[in-house]
Amino acid sequence: MNVEKPRTRIQQKNRERILNAALDVFSAEGFRGATIDQIAIAAELSKPNLLYYFPSKEAIYTEVLSSLLTTWLDPLQAIDSQGDPIEEILGYVRRKLELSRDFPRESRLFANEILRGAPRILDQIEGPLRRMVDDKVALFQNWSRDGKISPIDPFHLIFSIWATTQHYADFSVQVRGILRTNDDAHYVDAEDFLMTLYRATLTPRGN
Repeated sequence: MNVEKPRTRIQQKNRERILNAALDVFSAEGFRGATIDQIAIAAELSKPNLLYYFPSKEAIYTEVLSSLLTTWLDPLQAIDSQGDPIEEILGYVRRKLELSRDFPRESRLFANEILRGAPRILDQIEGPLRRMVDDKVALFQNWSRDGKISPIDPFHLIFSIWATTQHYADFSVQVRGILRTNDDAHYVDAEDFLMTLYRATLTPRGN
């Protein structure tokens, strides 16, 4: 049996440089527009050196997407069935907004992949992501039946949270152009607005 040798510190550092550079290139150019040469230049490595670590553009792209999906799934997974229902969902909204602020390249790359039909992550969407969403939908339905949150469609609640948070990354140019800002101060206002919006939506009538 072949056992993969542990990577040296330099090898690990170069892999990270390549993946970080690839994220820049892929999020700006898309998979089709990106080239190995562009990624090598962004990583400040020679093309042969880059190909030592990854045999193809496809291999780099797959690695970037795999890491991205883990980042994207963690906030949903973190919703605690034992916590306060409204605060748990608001915490999810907050974490998703923070991802948009802190990882805009990743958000745009994910959006581009989805717009192309998700050819490289469809199995993940129809597998782990769907199972996790189904799990949280069942939890939200239980909370709704118990009168802890309003009786709303849990699938569309999740879709709405994705839309209202990821918008700030995927349409950053539009948001910043309209607000006349080049910094991230508007995320504070966005969080205040979304907390108010979803709290009002989730709070049962009469509470």
